[in-house]
Amino acid sequence: MTSTVPATSLNKFEKLKAEKDGLAVKAELEHFAQIGWEAMDETDRDHRLKWMGVFFRPVTPGKFMMRLRLPCGIITSTQMRVLAEVVQRYGDDGNADITTRQNLQLRGIRIEDVPDIFRRLEAADLTSIQSGMDNVRNITGSPVAGIDADELMDTRELIRQVQDLITNKGQGNPTFSNLPRKFNIAIAGCRDNSVHAEINDIAFVPAYKDGNLGFNVLVGGFFSGKRCEAAIPLNVWVAPDQVVALCEAILIIYRDHGLRANRQKARLMWLIDEWGVEKLRSAVETQMGQTLSSEAEKDEILWEKRDHIGVYGQKQPGLNYVGLHVPIGRLFAADMFDLARLAEVYGSSEIRLTVEQNVILPNVPNSRLESLLQEPLLAKFSVKPAPLLRSLVSCTGSQFCNFALIETKNRALALISELEAELDTPKHVRIHWTGCPNSCGQPQVADIGLMGTKVRKDGKTVEGVDIYMGGKVGKDAVLGTCVTKGIPCSDLKPVLRDLLMQHFSAKPRQQVVVGS
Repeated sequence: MTSTVPATSLNKFEKLKAEKDGLAVKAELEHFAQIGWEAMDETDRDHRLKWMGVFFRPVTPGKFMMRLRLPCGIITSTQMRVLAEVVQRYGDDGNADITTRQNLQLRGIRIEDVPDIFRRLEAADLTSIQSGMDNVRNITGSPVAGIDADELMDTRELIRQVQDLITNKGQGNPTFSNLPRKFNIAIAGCRDNSVHAEINDIAFVPAYKDGNLGFNVLVGGFFSGKRCEAAIPLNVWVAPDQVVALCEAILIIYRDHGLRANRQKARLMWLIDEWGVEKLRSAVETQMGQTLSSEAEKDEILWEKRDHIGVYGQKQPGLNYVGLHVPIGRLFAADMFDLARLAEVYGSSEIRLTVEQNVILPNVPNSRLESLLQEPLLAKFSVKPAPLLRSLVSCTGSQFCNFALIETKNRALALISELEAELDTPKHVRIHWTGCPNSCGQPQVADIGLMGTKVRKDGKTVEGVDIYMGGKVGKDAVLGTCVTKGIPCSDLKPVLRDLLMQHFSAKPRQQVVVGS
């Protein structure tokens, strides 16, 4: 890794990476398990473990979070059962959250059990390697790749190849273990931007060039507490067989030239600001050793975004995929075991996750569809959720995350349930909660986004939110902006009620008066 930052000006994260590569702790996991979390070196425990996908959480001392890598959000029933067994061990403290990158995070992990868990993951062809800190995050794609009756390209294999490049097929890859900051990649083969291309550092969106189907490339999209930017065109079109090489080239350039002195200015877009997009494009061509085609005049993102909840016929005759709504994306061990069973009994033993934190069961034959819809789990994970609940997204919140300024998931569910009871909303409204400015809950892509903050009320500091509006997904996606700051959470319900009535045609439900 090349860096032009003098050693004396390195921030603390660059210093800890210079002292020891995060992947080095892989060889120390057994030792950590023996000595326990309290005896560990704090830098290893609080930071370097994240290269293994294991996250220390001060709000749950002794219990860690583990973030997996599930490219394109695809998991088998066998893998889900392995993860359910891990979660089950920890009883009420254990659960799993579906993330906004089609991934799973397991909670309640003890450092004493990490070596055994890693052995279980490896046996099930699962990995959590390089899923945190300054690494490439889970690679997203269409959750119905390969089964969508209207898809343009099945991108599953491409996504797997990019992950294998970055992680050395799950073994860990020091070539990409010291980026300036985290990095997001998305590859779409559909018409509805199911990957939220605009918020990724690299996004591939389908486009035809001279009659050939490939991808236009967007770069630089990101959220942070300091700045949020939508991805911009690199003015490049690539064929499918160029995707992996282009990802490698941009990652090497970012690794070697990305800004490192100020961590708040270390994402790819800050380098683009300094260089200009044409210099980045030229550097990519030099790194790849080839001249790239200019972008196609138009891409094929033509539809409004789908959420895939419900029952849909696949491209394979006689088969269906069934999208289940998982409230706030939270799964417990019993849910995970049940999903594994349903996938085996009714489908092809495959489960898919979406960026809306929901689940899809693919390859369900027509003959088994009605029986699946009668399963008790579908009363909890509905195929026809209420309009406001349907599009509710939430980050982890302060229950488990020390960065969060407010509790999100439980509050979001309770508040939406009250609003559903009081309002008749003609269409679903995308309401996203995030506990802090890191924006894991992606409020900027929501119809109504709520970002946690601290506010003053009656002379006391209390939990509150800043409100974002105007986010649009799908065709012509745009990021929303902050419209109101500092609303105490205790005062939020009437504010949301007014917004829903003013902007989304919600009306009060007619109250039934019981006669005497």
